[in-house]
Amino acid sequence: MQQQSIFDDRAQSNPLASRLRPTALEDFVGQSHLLGQGKILRQIIEQDQICSMIFWGPPGVGKTTLARIIAEKTRADFIDFSAVTSGIREIKDVMSRAEGSRLMGGKTIVFVDEIHRFNKAQQDAFLPFVEKGSIILIGATTENPSFEINSALLSRCKVFVLQALSVDELVQLLKNALQNPRGFGGQAIFIGDEMLYMIAGFANGDARMALNTLEMVVLNGERRESGIVIAKDIVEQCTSKKSLLYDKKGEEHYNLISALHKSMRNSDVDAALYWLARMLEAGEDPLYVARRLIRFASEDIGMADSRALEIAVAAYQASHFNGMPECNVNLAHAVVYLSMAPKSNSLYIAYEKAKEDATKMMAEPVPLAIRNAPTRLMQELHYGEGYQYAHDAEDKITTLQCLPDSLAGRTYYTPSAQGSEIRVKERLDKIEAWKREHGADAK
Repeated sequence: MQQQSIFDDRAQSNPLASRLRPTALEDFVGQSHLLGQGKILRQIIEQDQICSMIFWGPPGVGKTTLARIIAEKTRADFIDFSAVTSGIREIKDVMSRAEGSRLMGGKTIVFVDEIHRFNKAQQDAFLPFVEKGSIILIGATTENPSFEINSALLSRCKVFVLQALSVDELVQLLKNALQNPRGFGGQAIFIGDEMLYMIAGFANGDARMALNTLEMVVLNGERRESGIVIAKDIVEQCTSKKSLLYDKKGEEHYNLISALHKSMRNSDVDAALYWLARMLEAGEDPLYVARRLIRFASEDIGMADSRALEIAVAAYQASHFNGMPECNVNLAHAVVYLSMAPKSNSLYIAYEKAKEDATKMMAEPVPLAIRNAPTRLMQELHYGEGYQYAHDAEDKITTLQCLPDSLAGRTYYTPSAQGSEIRVKERLDKIEAWKREHGADAK
């Protein structure tokens, strides 16, 4: 019997992502923090204790798929509701049918994709039906529910945050697509792991994009008698970029972030921008880069320019709002600022010194003077005795000892003479001089 080509089968005419949509939790890839064994969402589903909930996460992480799995698992009627095309009349019609089903002992799950697109009046139309249990509402959104969903409705829903899929999870998904009969399982397709990692990196956590890209790659592969052969240049054409090598150990990944970090530390703006572009154009998660910039702002700049931390946090928020490729200039803004800022590692050194003492001396008692004394017993035990309230002092400083006796006089933070930290040093010197003048021999 001659084997049918996937391109002759009408069932295969649907997009690959649609054909491979999982129907059971066991086939669902990603979100292990919610769906792993013993995790809260998995238990809710398996015990059939579904409540109204909001799935918040980026595109292509399985929000709709997960809602359908829930509906199948709980044997509920599933109504897929469009936030784009539906008005209040349509909402009330669906709610009326759901109420009738409830009275007959049925259960209805109403899934609303892009629920943030509903206005206040439309969202309010769900409230009475959610309250009396006519429906179980599952909303999906790529926007922060705190800002986009009415507080009255949000308070009646449990929010679950879905995360972008990791590169390894996407590669697992792609390998399944090559083996699954609903995907390319009936075909001989020759594609190396390196190219699967290129596709996964390009997809940037989006399963739908990864599968759509794989489908395009296969359609454009070289057809031979032995099967379909995928060359690297085909993958590069389909992703419209040269891809960074994504190896399983992640060595190049860490090499590049190290290069960015050290270039900024050395105030080399051009090198920092190059390494930033290398990562972003290879499909690196922009939020990962932004988190590293936030760390850099305090570790390598710190009090020399406290605005650096504000800029880095703002770049993270901008990257979250815009996504790629629009956020590339936001990250470039932060990288240039951090590169040009005065440098100080005084905060990093101070914390490491404090950490060393803290880990070696974990049992040191809190001085009685700075303990709270909310009960009579604590007062009788001299809690809070001798406390000096700095705001009552003329100079807003007292001789109060705040370190344990065994560490009295210890110095952790030594400000540098860089940027704004010069003023911090001057202030600290004045504080120390005041304490010496007033007989305080401990900090």
